[in-house]
Amino acid sequence: QVQLVESGGGLVQAGGSLSVSCAASGRTFSTFSNYFMGWFRQAGGKEREFVAGISGSGGSTYLADSVKGRFTISRDNAKNTVYLQMNSLKPEDTAVYYCAVRTRASGSYLLDHQYGYWGQGTQVTVSS
Repeated sequence: QVQLVESGGGLVQAGGSLSVSCAASGRTFSTFSNYFMGWFRQAGGKEREFVAGISGSGGSTYLADSVKGRFTISRDNAKNTVYLQMNSLKPEDTAVYYCAVRTRASGSYLLDHQYGYWGQGTQVTVSS
């Protein structure tokens, strides 16, 4: 099994910054760098949506249009950790943020069914 533990969420005013991290562990999760990692978010009453993704090496990153220019995804494979740096936060960024391990080899990284392991989520609240 794989365990993903997010941390770093909280309350921030609009225009502020937050960084969330996700630490991966587990006996069957032998090589973190083999896996594409994603961040998703789910606001109250809405469907979960893709926010950012990063290839196993960290060489390729992908961001949703709504966060381009404001969010950055990165990873430290030596620490089995992926990060999401969020700047210029807006009230509409308020959501529970989840990290996930992509376990399907084909298909779109945008879709949550591509991911087989999920963290418990961390709340990010942006006040206006």
